[in-house]
Amino acid sequence: MQLGIFSVGDVTPDPTTGRTPTEQERIRAQVAIALKAEEVGLDVVAVGQHHNPPFVASSPTTTLAWIGAQTERIVLSTSTTLITTTDPVRIAEDYATLQHLTGGRVDLMMGRGNTGPVYPWFGKDIREGINLAVENYALLHRLWREDVVDWQGRFRTPLQGFTATPRPLDGVAPFVWHGSIRSPEIAEQAAYYGDGFFHNHIFWPSEHAARMVRLYRDRFEHYGHGRADQAYVGLGGQFFMRRDSQAAVREFRPYFDNAPVYGHGPSLEDFTSQTPLTVGSPQQVLERTLGFREHVGDYQRQLFLIDHAGLPLKTVLEQLDLLGEILPDLRAGFAEGRPAHVPDAPTHAGMLAGRQRQEVTA
Repeated sequence: MQLGIFSVGDVTPDPTTGRTPTEQERIRAQVAIALKAEEVGLDVVAVGQHHNPPFVASSPTTTLAWIGAQTERIVLSTSTTLITTTDPVRIAEDYATLQHLTGGRVDLMMGRGNTGPVYPWFGKDIREGINLAVENYALLHRLWREDVVDWQGRFRTPLQGFTATPRPLDGVAPFVWHGSIRSPEIAEQAAYYGDGFFHNHIFWPSEHAARMVRLYRDRFEHYGHGRADQAYVGLGGQFFMRRDSQAAVREFRPYFDNAPVYGHGPSLEDFTSQTPLTVGSPQQVLERTLGFREHVGDYQRQLFLIDHAGLPLKTVLEQLDLLGEILPDLRAGFAEGRPAHVPDAPTHAGMLAGRQRQEVTA
């Protein structure tokens, strides 16, 4: 079970002070948070891709490379790679390069994004969002697995005798998660390739996540990749912790009430009762997070969004310290009763070893 954090790189005013961090402060904060995540023992850090204000996450490969140069163990991922508006050739070459630089500590989460104006900025039509995601990923999948590619599709110029460079490290493509909140087509796509399915699980009730994950698991088995409970599932999540639960509610309320995403809507109490957002003590976060298995079964990756809504860096780092304290109990809880045939989250080392075993037995 991998435990980690993800960021969308928003630049949001702190509602308690009125101060807005500069873009440089926010970018450097993402790096500081990633370094802290490795320090407290987390397994994954993921950064997003946005090309519009108020976000600074337009170049995830640059940010991840800088983080990778200062870390040794943590897996570097994306909390969305825009497969719709980023050219598959660019993705193939950028992330293979990052693989080589970091010794394989790289995977990706593909997504369509949720910002409509991005499509025309990159010469695409938002009405073709699903079709773009399907076609572009089909090409990316081949670019990482075939040394020479001949290809023609609807949305980019044809390729003739093309080789993406560098080739994936050790001949093993980065593992891919397909992220979606509401699109069954994306769950189907993940299942078709035998890739992972990541449900963001931060705005909708857990029952909705359960339906999407069940669809993915059923189709994963249908395509012959293994049993349904062996499919690769990841979930998002949100929390705010203080040692005293009432102190957590008091401190987080102004951030919640003014957050661009869910501010000025449901009350904090309604939102925490209807979605997986947990605001309270470490024990409450521990118990609720372990309860996610009741909805989706045993799964492989749990990422938390904690650096958003204008929270200052100092507060985010304190959240990571608290998360680090309950990590042993989270790991033990997720391991309890986990069947032996349920796989771990894919890593470069694990995928390379699996390929080598196949070659020996072939």
